[in-house]
Amino acid sequence: MAAGADALSRWPYPRVLAHRGGGKLAPENTLAGMREAHARRMRGVEFDVMLAADGIPVLMHDSQLGRTVPGVGSVSAFASEELARMDAGGWFGPDFLGEPVPALQEVASWLDDHGLWMNVEIKPAPGHDVDTGDIVGRLIAELYPGMAGAARLPLFSSFSATALGAARAAAPHIPRGLLVEEVPDDWAGQLEALDCVSLHCRHDALDAALALRITGAGYGLMCYTVNEPARARQLFSWGVDAICTDRYDLIGADFR
Repeated sequence: MAAGADALSRWPYPRVLAHRGGGKLAPENTLAGMREAHARRMRGVEFDVMLAADGIPVLMHDSQLGRTVPGVGSVSAFASEELARMDAGGWFGPDFLGEPVPALQEVASWLDDHGLWMNVEIKPAPGHDVDTGDIVGRLIAELYPGMAGAARLPLFSSFSATALGAARAAAPHIPRGLLVEEVPDDWAGQLEALDCVSLHCRHDALDAALALRITGAGYGLMCYTVNEPARARQLFSWGVDAICTDRYDLIGADFR
């Protein structure tokens, strides 16, 4: 990554992303959430993907049922068709009762049709880092075979370097961002090893000097999960390129 790259070349993507699509406004990781983001004129969304038992990538954050989808057991123990019959919206409110667990193929196609950019977080179930990265990479590569401009291509991110490496092998033209909580001392080496374009970190693990070192090295910098407008404004003043937020009713696409 070229040192001193300008903001547009570091991060040609939207500045404000809807966290898990729905944020606090609709059930996370569902098409209902994506529709809410679109209705509020968001330009980009972030969401989580893991594999169902049949190897189909589905949108889900937790590896276990119980929080957003009623039931007991591992998500990876159920086929995608079984998950699609489960209720991923009732926990959020009665208006979303029966909202299904969607497949990545369905959501990615819907977002592309509606002009929303996507940050696909590869979130493998335990022990499934390689196959999740590989399958997600291949699916996205089929949807985006390399003809699109850089700003239109999705971005993969993951806390798993192994999953990111597998996605890189399967879809080398799809850009990657490394997810961390606190920024490690060897952040530059990790980004270089995976040929990443960006670092994604917890917003409260960052200060102005560290932000400058990361962006000064030419990497994009995204912070999660930023729900206070004052904090968002401060991060942008430090040169942070993008934020992920649950409160895109308060921090909208054109926030400055």
